[in-house]
Amino acid sequence: MRSTLNSEVVRFLIAGGSAAAINWLARILLSFVLPFEAALLVAYVIGMAAGFWLYRRFVFRGAGAGSVRGQLAVFVAVNAVGAGVVLAVSAGLVAGLGALVPGVPLALAEALGHGVGIAVGAVANYLGHRLLTFSTRSGEPQTL
Repeated sequence: MRSTLNSEVVRFLIAGGSAAAINWLARILLSFVLPFEAALLVAYVIGMAAGFWLYRRFVFRGAGAGSVRGQLAVFVAVNAVGAGVVLAVSAGLVAGLGALVPGVPLALAEALGHGVGIAVGAVANYLGHRLLTFSTRSGEPQTL
């Protein structure tokens, strides 16, 4: 069981890292045409779409038997909480960096703040997806 959980965590980190990279890069590109907060939320949705496919296909391997519609609904709910965490941490760090390091370029503060926000949200997302979204036992949450 422990070995299975360890390999699942590694697969989650790889898949989640890939989805986070997509999210982060999309936000940078979207920032050319949208305000930071809007670009962050649109990029989050893009990263979420990539994450759902990656997690379902490569991380939570028993999830293939579950209903895609049901999993998608829970996935969106878990990620809505995660989006709030990412937005709050990112915006807070952008403001904090601006106050603590006068003259820091806004683009750098946004990139750093967004990166840290994604990392903080990853922990909650893993637990939510493992216990709720991709539970392999019908109607029962998984145990750690």
